Amino acid sequence: MTAPALTTPTLADHLVLVTGGARGLGAAISEAFLDAGARVIVNYHRSQDAAEQLSSRFPDRAFAVGADVRDPDQVRRLVTDAEAHFQTPITTLVNNALMDFSFNGDARPKADELTAEQLAAQFVGSVQAPVDLIQAVLPSMRNAGGGRIINIGTNLFQYPVVPYHDYTAAKAALLSITRTFADDLGPDGINVNMVSGGLLRTTDASAATPDAVFDAIASGTPLRRVTTPAELADTVLFLASAWARGVTGQNLIVDGGLVKG
Repeated sequence: MTAPALTTPTLADHLVLVTGGARGLGAAISEAFLDAGARVIVNYHRSQDAAEQLSSRFPDRAFAVGADVRDPDQVRRLVTDAEAHFQTPITTLVNNALMDFSFNGDARPKADELTAEQLAAQFVGSVQAPVDLIQAVLPSMRNAGGGRIINIGTNLFQYPVVPYHDYTAAKAALLSITRTFADDLGPDGINVNMVSGGLLRTTDASAATPDAVFDAIASGTPLRRVTTPAELADTVLFLASAWARGVTGQNLIVDGGLVKG
């Protein structure tokens, strides 16, 4: 049986949790959902002022909640407090938080310098934290009859313009989690996808990147420019919308065409 045609989808009935949602790419994602009418939990770790300033612009639909998503207890409290505030279940989770990382090619650990501690730190932030968050929101999504999980990845493990070994290894593992969780959670009506940008112009994490690197990347893209946080946020909204109801287990690359396929 063919699914019925969609009318213009709305995000107004979504309760969205954006981790690291107060600055950089996270802020662009939070604002995009708020502009589309959704209610948004703006999670922050150290950026309380930014989170509260963003939330104050949408007092009825935004709620700033501090939590270190590397701590499972704080993750559970984050979800409980957010759902109690809005009196509704979380229907969309965006795993965006990036822990203690700067895209500075000169300062990165080289192949002969990479340590187990550096790898472990990125895996806790980019793999274990998203898993804990997914598990925390699953009861609500199941009770609601479905949901959307959107993980933020990177194109660097497909095209390592700069070999950030620890960061790219963790994000590659997150892509695997995205695809295997999509299979497990599909019967519950939960779509799990990844959106992978390249270097974004500009976020706090990419502020240390020299202009020459941005320009070199831009020259290699069909669009001849570097992707912005707002452009990547557009794709996150697409995956949360009813237009993407048939999309799961996918990695959508948003980098101006730098990486093909």
